[in-house]
Amino acid sequence: MNFLIKILYFISKLPLKVLYIFSDVIFFLNYYLVGYRKNVITQNLRNSFPEKSEEEIAIIRKKFYENFSDYLVETIKSFSISETEARVRMQHINQDVFHEAKAEGKNIIMLAGHVFNWEWMNAFARIIPQKHCHPVYRKVNSDFWENQMKKVRNKFGNEALEANEVIKNIFRSKNDGESAYMFVADQTPHVAHVNYGLEFLNQKTPAFIGYDKLATRMDLAFIYCEMKKVKRGYYQVNYHRIYPDGEKFTEHEVVRKFHKLLENTLHKHPDNYLWSHRKWKYQDSIKTFDAEKI
Repeated sequence: MNFLIKILYFISKLPLKVLYIFSDVIFFLNYYLVGYRKNVITQNLRNSFPEKSEEEIAIIRKKFYENFSDYLVETIKSFSISETEARVRMQHINQDVFHEAKAEGKNIIMLAGHVFNWEWMNAFARIIPQKHCHPVYRKVNSDFWENQMKKVRNKFGNEALEANEVIKNIFRSKNDGESAYMFVADQTPHVAHVNYGLEFLNQKTPAFIGYDKLATRMDLAFIYCEMKKVKRGYYQVNYHRIYPDGEKFTEHEVVRKFHKLLENTLHKHPDNYLWSHRKWKYQDSIKTFDAEKI
């Protein structure tokens, strides 16, 4: 494993313009030869955008493979990317929402989707006024990859937390506006925890709702992270404060609002999402379905 780490770290030190040559090779193999999860990707796109023609679906699918290949080499680049380069390549827009939350004395829950490239937000900890920035991650089966990705997420002053521990950590911590927690909130729950679902992208969708407990029980600031790929190797993330309709969030209100914002993002840039993920595989296991349009 030490040898593999050294190889990956060596590769990560290469300039991105060189790594994108690897990306082009990965794209060619994936798209033209292997067809990685082609049927899953195609079906997800058809179900999500029933108004689009087969030709439009094919164009989005091909562009997805290009973006996915870039994501893979950019993730390797994360092993050694400098703070300066990370901040140049990821532009953070509307940072005022973080200063407002701090002035209000409210800790922050950041909600992002699997929109490329969510892994490049790590330098964010140096930008916001909060003292503590906690990327939330889920355990993976490989100890090697878990350790490597945790190191990546802990760069630049971050304090990564495992998903099973984060809710307890938030409830136990002082709500003083000094902490931000970063969730990739469109995760598919384990089949045993598919308790709630809603209509998202024209489909009955199981929803992760762990953060909903926080919205109804604590006075926190919720922020949506809208990712956008500007051009190859350059991204923007625009931050939007999510407010309750009333004095406080009702049950599942923040979940619906997050999915609505994410849906709007995907309609604008449909090729920049992780369509290879089997997000809808547990549709039939949903215990409570919210039929209200998001």
